[in-house]
Amino acid sequence: MIIDCHGHYTTTPPNVGAWREAQVAALDGGADPLDADYPVTDDEIRESIEGGQLRVQRERGIDMTLFSPRASWMGQHVGDQRTSLDWTRRQNDLVKRVCDLFPGRFVPVAQLPQSPGASLDASVAELRRCVEELGFVAANVNPDPSGGYWSGPGLGDRSWWPLWEAMQELDVPGMLHVSQAENPFFQTTGSYYLSADTTFFVQALSSGFLKDQPDLRLVIPHGGGAIPFHWGRFQGMSVREGWDFEGATERIFFDTCVYHQPGIDLLLDVVPTERILFGSEMLGAVRGDNPSTGSGWDDTGKYLEAADITPEQRAAVYEQNTRRVYPRLAAYLG
Repeated sequence: MIIDCHGHYTTTPPNVGAWREAQVAALDGGADPLDADYPVTDDEIRESIEGGQLRVQRERGIDMTLFSPRASWMGQHVGDQRTSLDWTRRQNDLVKRVCDLFPGRFVPVAQLPQSPGASLDASVAELRRCVEELGFVAANVNPDPSGGYWSGPGLGDRSWWPLWEAMQELDVPGMLHVSQAENPFFQTTGSYYLSADTTFFVQALSSGFLKDQPDLRLVIPHGGGAIPFHWGRFQGMSVREGWDFEGATERIFFDTCVYHQPGIDLLLDVVPTERILFGSEMLGAVRGDNPSTGSGWDDTGKYLEAADITPEQRAAVYEQNTRRVYPRLAAYLG
């Protein structure tokens, strides 16, 4: 079985984006928050998925995708906590509708209503709603809800403890995934995403906070940014600074959203196989075909098939590791 741990609803019907634009416009104009839901029919959802992610799943032999709201749209830096909560609940409910319409193909993963300077109480409450009431199996956690200004506390700060404790209680992992870059210094899906992935890893190493969260599991997407390439650098720094490298990394996992063969080969050669999960982020940041191969840039299964690993290692990356990291998947897999 092939389980894709990294999928976003990037093909939403037009009324979803229109609602968000109206919400932001209301903020700019000082109007009251929008209360209405966006009008999206089941038929519109089916059309958006059947011609998009479901079609690609079938073409590539992917059996199931862990599906969350579009990451660049999370936009926790926009407005205040109320703004984020209104948007987040609608996005999570929409993802739930997708998964209900395509059972066995898509499994829901939540975004959280984080907001710069706000406590994580609303995020904990939304996580509980999604997991306990709606059957979500994980959440995307934005370690920089400021949108690229890095103005909030690092992952080792105790303000994160309520969320870490709730995730452990509910037995769900978190994918550390930033959203749109508000800071014009960054290009969102290139410099911001990949530098953020690297930054969070070093935060985990330097703060040592994972030793206080014994059952917390975190996934760093996009192959870990620069982490595999500089694995020795981080190990060496850990020796020099007294950081617990193995202790910090044994519950950090990496997906295979790396879009060329040498990158996948490096990831598999450096990072222990049991910490790698198959992911493609299909129809995400890097769409289209590689002119050198004629295959999609994000067709990461082809890279994994061509990699010099054993069949047992390939099966672990495709399925077994994800089952272990996302234990609530069992309810969907039977």
